[in-house]
Amino acid sequence: QVQLVESGGGLVQAGGSLRLSCVVSGNIFEIYDMGWFRQAPGKQREPVATISSIGRTSYVDSVKGRFTISRDNAKNTLYLQMNSLKPEDTSVYYCNLRRYHPFFDYWGQGTQVTVSS
Repeated sequence: QVQLVESGGGLVQAGGSLRLSCVVSGNIFEIYDMGWFRQAPGKQREPVATISSIGRTSYVDSVKGRFTISRDNAKNTLYLQMNSLKPEDTSVYYCNLRRYHPFFDYWGQGTQVTVSS
């Protein structure tokens, strides 16, 4: 069973930075597609940044140039470096691991990011 454990959320002022981490554990032997999603109150969960098994990255337009997704496969850890944070970035951020064949999404517990104005 795969488990994702997130950390790094908190309260920051606008313009500040945070780095989120997601540690993957369990009987996993392959490199999977992974990503960070966020869900604010009253909103749908949306993908923020993804990184494929071969390192291709993708970002939602609103965070391009400010957020960077990366992974350290040796440490089984996914990161999201969040710079120039804005109040509209306030949300619960979730780590995701996507398995194919068969398809299944694993999720972390979520970590709260709050950006004050």
